[in-house]
Amino acid sequence: MLARQLNTTKDYYLILLFLHILIGFSVFLFKPLSIVYAVAISAIGFIDILKNKNKNNQVLCWCAYVVCAEVFLRMTKGNIGNEFGKYVVMIFVLMGIYYKSFSKNAIPIWIFLLLLIPGIVISTTVLNLETNVRKAIIFNISGPVCLGISAIYCYQRVVTPKQIENLFKMMTFPIITTLAYLYFYTPSIRDLVVGTASNSATSGGFGPNQVSTILGLGMFVFFVRTIFYSKNIYLQALNGFLLLLATYRGLITFSRGGVITGGIMILLLLGKLFIVGNSRGKMKLMVVFGAAIFALIGIWGYSSYQTNGLIERRYANEDALGREKDNLLSGREILIETELNMFLDNPIFGIGVGKNKETRKELTGLELASHNELTRMLAEHGSLGILALLILFATPFLLSVNNPQNLYMYSFFIFWLLTINHAAMRLAAPAFIYALTLLKFTSFEEPALHRK
Repeated sequence: MLARQLNTTKDYYLILLFLHILIGFSVFLFKPLSIVYAVAISAIGFIDILKNKNKNNQVLCWCAYVVCAEVFLRMTKGNIGNEFGKYVVMIFVLMGIYYKSFSKNAIPIWIFLLLLIPGIVISTTVLNLETNVRKAIIFNISGPVCLGISAIYCYQRVVTPKQIENLFKMMTFPIITTLAYLYFYTPSIRDLVVGTASNSATSGGFGPNQVSTILGLGMFVFFVRTIFYSKNIYLQALNGFLLLLATYRGLITFSRGGVITGGIMILLLLGKLFIVGNSRGKMKLMVVFGAAIFALIGIWGYSSYQTNGLIERRYANEDALGREKDNLLSGREILIETELNMFLDNPIFGIGVGKNKETRKELTGLELASHNELTRMLAEHGSLGILALLILFATPFLLSVNNPQNLYMYSFFIFWLLTINHAAMRLAAPAFIYALTLLKFTSFEEPALHRK
């Protein structure tokens, strides 16, 4: 009976899930395999797009795969260069543009890219002599450029429901690999959590902020697959379990940004579905919402048990002894304040791309890169940065007026907005996910709830 039910999916979803669990385990045993994995992703994606000439928007699927694999590659030293994910995404997108062109209406995105140029030019003259100018510029500008190129490709590009399903499916696999690796890296949690700070021991030995970001996105991906793309009760149960697992592992990183973002993405999708749904659909959504609340209470309780109650103090902004912390944003207030002061001192063209780190060190003695893309844009690009941000804020909402079928627009937009507020654009994910807000959906289906 089970085999017959699973065969109705007409794909290799379960086999690929197992394969990606195996990848996570193999890399855990022998880390150099991560480099092989990175090369394989790039090569297979390149060949697939080349062979099919992007006939079915393969570019979207492979870019989605890359952005969800990037954190895993970083934590396992498989990244071939720090900006590997962004470079691969841009190469794939440019291939897609070559084969399928782009919308002539994408003028706002071209303007956005042009507004970045003065800041780059200024930086070549103001950066200190001992600074590696190329690296300083690339580190700060690669994210916005990746966003611009991806957005040009996605601008009013028509996608079918099947292509969107494939996109979410491709996002699933590398997140599964990440979850598998995290489990093998830290199968036991209770002895590792001793405080309320972000915990690299529960994040695969890597930055909790970035791990939390991708797991928060994973929460949304698994939620979407549970309600839309689970063709039978078994796949619903599997995807629901993966949703709970991603939520739990996200919580115990003790980095709040990614988990909160994933939760808000889910709420926005439910809100959108409630607005466009009929009375029967709204009843189903109420059931889903109730089940989600019940599951969240269970996951929170289990996380509290595993962390000896410290997770509750973390989200209450308290230390291990229950004392309220002086800052709410884990010290990011200083970075934001200094960048706003840089903008006020240089309001027209800004201080130049990459200069904020040097200026902050001179002002405060802290040699820290920006964690907030909004204030970084103000500091380094000045008033041109404000115009660039206004374009990014306005464009998805203007396009959504004539494209209500894009159910995920608000969720994708909030992922970009919240992520760049706590993790800047170090990852390719916010750049590419923003671009998805500009897609033109042809139609949508009712959630696959309680299908027999």
